[in-house]
Amino acid sequence: MAKEASFDIVSKVDMQEVDNAMNQAKKEISQRYDFKNSKVEISLEGDQIKILADDEYKLKAVIDVLQTKLINRKVSIKNLEYGNIEDASGGTVRQMIKIKQGIETEIAKQIVKDIKNLKLKVQAQIMNDQIRVSGKSRDDLQSVIQFLRGQDYSLELQFTNYR
Repeated sequence: MAKEASFDIVSKVDMQEVDNAMNQAKKEISQRYDFKNSKVEISLEGDQIKILADDEYKLKAVIDVLQTKLINRKVSIKNLEYGNIEDASGGTVRQMIKIKQGIETEIAKQIVKDIKNLKLKVQAQIMNDQIRVSGKSRDDLQSVIQFLRGQDYSLELQFTNYR
């Protein structure tokens, strides 16, 4: 009897890389001419990034710089959830960006349903904020990974613990 092979589907963001990207963005903003004499702040508060700027135009420019730095550091911007732009004190605007960690239950259920619809001999089960897929054939597991890479679930999926 062949031993079961399995892998986990996770969605994790390396917070150290996020911190590094934020520091790079702060440095670039401090050196850019279009941000001279303007109030711009980027800070990490738990699993949220808080951006404060003079107006919406500068806020969008800061977000663009931050996204560029995140992409350069191999952090997917799919895992960012943008909050509403709010008025802050002193005539500034603020936006919170939530960093999504793990797979939400609704998305996990959709992924499991899609895997079952492939009609392969694999089992998928939700375990907290990740999904374990197991089956006897490694080829079937590879097919599941290829299928999921082609889908868009509005967050970055990683495949770990392949054994």
